[in-house]
Amino acid sequence: MVEMLGTLDALQEIAVRRELPTPVRQQAIIQFKNAALGHWRSRKILSDEHRVRIRARALSLLDEVDETISDCNEVIVAKIARLDFPTNWPDLFNNLINTVDAKLTSRYAAGNDSEQDALVLRRALGILNAVVKEFASMKMLNGVKVMANIVQAFRERIYGYYTTLASGLLTTLNPTAILTEKALQDIIITHLLYKTLIKLAIWSWRRIDKYSKEEAAAANAWQAQLFSFSHQHIATLFALRKEIVVALSRDGKTAQANRPLHALTNHVRTYGKYFCRLEQLDASRFVDLPQCGDLVLYYWQQVVDATGGPVGLVADTHDAVYPTRFLVQGMVLFKDSLSQWAPKRRDGTDNPNTLTREFVQNAAELLITRFMPLNPTDLDNWMADPEEWLNLEDTENDQWEFEIRPCSERVLLQLTNHYGDYIVPLLYNTFKQSAVTPAVDLNSVVQKEAIYCALGRCAHRLKNEIPFDQWLQHTLVVESKEPANPSYPILKRRIAWLIGKWVSEGCAPPNNPLIWDVLAHLLQDRGPSTDTVVRLTAATALKDCLDTVDFTIDYFLPYLASTTSQLVRLIGEAETFESKRRVDDTLNVVIEQTGQQISPFVPMIIEPLPQLWSSAGDDWLFKGSLLVTVTKLIEAIKEQSSTLGAVVVPLVRDSLSPQSIVHLDQDGLNLWLAALRNTTTVTSVNGAPALSELIPNALAFLAGHLDLLGTSINIVESYIFLDAVGLTQAYGGPFFEATTRAIQSDALIMNLKDLAGMISIYIQITPSATWAPLIHSSGLFAWLLNKIVDNESSTLILTEYIYIFARIALADPQVFSQLISAAAVQLNQKESYLMEGLLDQWWGKFDNMSEPRHRKLTAMGIASFLSTGRKEVLERLPTEIFNLWLDVFGEIKEAQNVSESHEDDNDSPPPLKRYWDVDEAPSWFYQNTEGTPEYDRRKAVYEHDPVRTIQLNKFVAEKLQEAERNCDPQLFKAILEKADPAVLKQIQAEVFR
Repeated sequence: MVEMLGTLDALQEIAVRRELPTPVRQQAIIQFKNAALGHWRSRKILSDEHRVRIRARALSLLDEVDETISDCNEVIVAKIARLDFPTNWPDLFNNLINTVDAKLTSRYAAGNDSEQDALVLRRALGILNAVVKEFASMKMLNGVKVMANIVQAFRERIYGYYTTLASGLLTTLNPTAILTEKALQDIIITHLLYKTLIKLAIWSWRRIDKYSKEEAAAANAWQAQLFSFSHQHIATLFALRKEIVVALSRDGKTAQANRPLHALTNHVRTYGKYFCRLEQLDASRFVDLPQCGDLVLYYWQQVVDATGGPVGLVADTHDAVYPTRFLVQGMVLFKDSLSQWAPKRRDGTDNPNTLTREFVQNAAELLITRFMPLNPTDLDNWMADPEEWLNLEDTENDQWEFEIRPCSERVLLQLTNHYGDYIVPLLYNTFKQSAVTPAVDLNSVVQKEAIYCALGRCAHRLKNEIPFDQWLQHTLVVESKEPANPSYPILKRRIAWLIGKWVSEGCAPPNNPLIWDVLAHLLQDRGPSTDTVVRLTAATALKDCLDTVDFTIDYFLPYLASTTSQLVRLIGEAETFESKRRVDDTLNVVIEQTGQQISPFVPMIIEPLPQLWSSAGDDWLFKGSLLVTVTKLIEAIKEQSSTLGAVVVPLVRDSLSPQSIVHLDQDGLNLWLAALRNTTTVTSVNGAPALSELIPNALAFLAGHLDLLGTSINIVESYIFLDAVGLTQAYGGPFFEATTRAIQSDALIMNLKDLAGMISIYIQITPSATWAPLIHSSGLFAWLLNKIVDNESSTLILTEYIYIFARIALADPQVFSQLISAAAVQLNQKESYLMEGLLDQWWGKFDNMSEPRHRKLTAMGIASFLSTGRKEVLERLPTEIFNLWLDVFGEIKEAQNVSESHEDDNDSPPPLKRYWDVDEAPSWFYQNTEGTPEYDRRKAVYEHDPVRTIQLNKFVAEKLQEAERNCDPQLFKAILEKADPAVLKQIQAEVFR
């Protein structure tokens, strides 16, 4: 119904009618927002008159009381403005600015404290902010030009509004005034103005290099003006806010001031967002802004001041004296500005503006002792839900710019990078002191945990200072095995993380048995001084240590059995699938790094998999991890994996079922392919499901899943190498039907090339009697022949089709001839037309064949076809065929390599010495199967290829003789007489030598 002409206009009409019930209006504007914006330019749904009315009505909602309606209207105006301003809505900005101007004058100049004026101001500024945000996001040239005009036209005016209101706010705000509605409205209005202003400023800041010299000078001056005012204002405003918060808390009125404090705290954070964004976009220009260094140091001073009082001063709430996110902004600014005060500039010269040793070391100590330790809230959350706490810890480390503890770690790391001469000695002394100071109570454990965190974060700078092996032996081993202290899980978790950090970053070698001893112990310990968090962290650290370049299996082998069993146990014990997946990731690395050594533990790993799989439900990430586990296991034990059919076949089926395939297709196909490449049979082993049961699925994927065609080809090809005859006997018809559908599809050229290669291999290793009727009845041969004759496809693909036909002719020339005759009937074409077209392309595509092996195949194929004595082929003999053979004879040199071992062996011909070929097949032939049983199967097929085992000149001689026998001798003689005498002499010299 919304697509009917006039419906959207009516919906908005309902939304703006104040006499209607609010829920009805809300529903109307929500439906309008969801439908209209995507069809705004549709003439079937909206007329020009409708659009004019809609734009006018949207601005009539500037005095709307309901927040839902107002919020939707902001989005509507912004999205319509993106499309219509300035062409169809030229007065939008002027209307908004004039409204703002009038209401600001009424409220602040005339002193009219009207709720209606405040409401209109909030709505107008909200829309203005939304529209500016919309244009600031535009990347196309027209949108950029419009935004540039907006900035140029309104930046000074909005800046003037803001400075007036911001200055006034400082004079009116106090602990008493903040409890009034007027103060709340003033804060919100100032905040909306500032948000709009900094959007203009940030957009201009990003594009300053696109301005002319005069424009750039004006823009830079304005940026400096705004930055200076913001710097001065935030210092005064935050000090005022602290006074207000302390006074409200003292008087017990914090709850009464909830809304204005929330608005004020958001406003304070907006300044930090502005400063951080400027620095993020262009740090070199940021440091050149007036008094930038003073601003950064001001923010850092707030971080320092926050540590001087009770712990409760710092909290992630709007009524805290030092809101956490405000301090994080200060830390980020400080961290990203440290380079401007580094002792050495990038060019190696000394920097006169550097921080003192005392300042730097005090900053580091502050971070380590105050912000990096776990706080009571962290510990409470750990105890309440260990796994969830650990998962959040990892998430926070990825989002460190928003959390104070991970942010402080990054600040310390940056301090160490820029002031290594100051920080490294400090950390070393801290290390020495911690090594000899036992942690016995909770406070000392928490503090030592923070020290270990610092030593891990700065591992690269400390690796040459701290003797890790001694530290491990004398301190970490002892602490990791502490049996009874209930506070030690805190330290043990950090020890596991620390070891993983040092080893994974190359700061400590993984060939120390104590590393594995500690991690194995932490993984299996179930005593009172450990918990789930310790075991999960140990599992992650184990992965970090295993997955390193310097890993040597010999040092880890003694711990392989216990580690594997404990990882499997931990997967079962973990309550969340995210935790299970992380442990399983470690198990996957263990399997990959230990290879065949994992064989004795395969039953232990496999046994719980079916239950884990079924319990995972729709947790696709964990299911994908389990598929990777089985894949890694198969790749590790290779041919021994033939016995895993009971697990592999059901997993492949389930992962590729309709409800799972969207999530697990690649992992499921990888498992399937690994199983095929590493097995020795597709039949059942010990009564378990057989891989052959999945052949119908493979053919269905080949025929109907274009997006997975590449992997599907590899899977079917693996079945061919395993048992091509069995495949044909059981599924010959479906195989050729699927292959035909796949090759006729709109697939990528490289997929079509691989598919043609698969057909060639199949024909090479399968007797012609098994496939000849099927390649005809499926229509595949006729389709290929028609494609070649039409000569409209890619040259690369047509050349591959020629190789297929050469294989067929080489395998059985009579069958090839019969297939052409049958195809003529299928295609309703004259056989002579098809023959001539095929022979034209056989010669025409010869120059596009780059590999000697393929050129020889083509030469042998046409020689074999010639042996049938067909007149159409014979007539090409004196010209194209002789020329083709001479090209190949001139390119390749071969000889029968007669050795003593063959002198008495009359049954087998001596091996062929190929001067034109290398012993190994090209890498693409093996399809990344190196190290698998399939590699040997592929190699055997390659080495027994007639192209590599039969000498070309003898083969051609034999086929010429057969051709002479199969046709009229006089005709054959007459055809030879048509040849150029010099060419004929060359042929005779090559063929009959």
